[in-house]
Amino acid sequence: MTDPMDEQETPAPLQLLPSRMLSLVAMHADRLVSDGLARADARKWHYAALVALREKGPMSQAELSRRTGIYRSDLVAVINELAERGFVKRTPDAADRRRNVVTVTPQGRRHLQRLHKLISELQEDLLAPLTGPERERFTDSLARLLSHHSGRGTP
Repeated sequence: MTDPMDEQETPAPLQLLPSRMLSLVAMHADRLVSDGLARADARKWHYAALVALREKGPMSQAELSRRTGIYRSDLVAVINELAERGFVKRTPDAADRRRNVVTVTPQGRRHLQRLHKLISELQEDLLAPLTGPERERFTDSLARLLSHHSGRGTP
């Protein structure tokens, strides 16, 4: 099987399609981040959940699902993994005892700091060929495309 990042055999018209290039870079970025986090015994959803909890504070599992885009059924497994490692804790919601509130622990905050550093290094690797101003323009362009295609308007 050929590596999709190897464009030597790909017809030139395909090589020049922005959608194809974007897809190939996205696949590479996903693999880069997933592999990097795996070496730290973490996953993308771990990072997303910890970031959301650190940013907004304790929240219900339903709210955490909405904020991170993690399906509720998948989020249960993510929270279980994080709780087993002592990075989050679940407590009954005082307002509705049927619901749990998820809180990041001090150990989880330290883990998140390590993951922030790792994610920054992975972003550096991903964007290595670009200068600082090119990175800013590229990131701005990606944000505009995402905003447009997600129906949120201009950022």
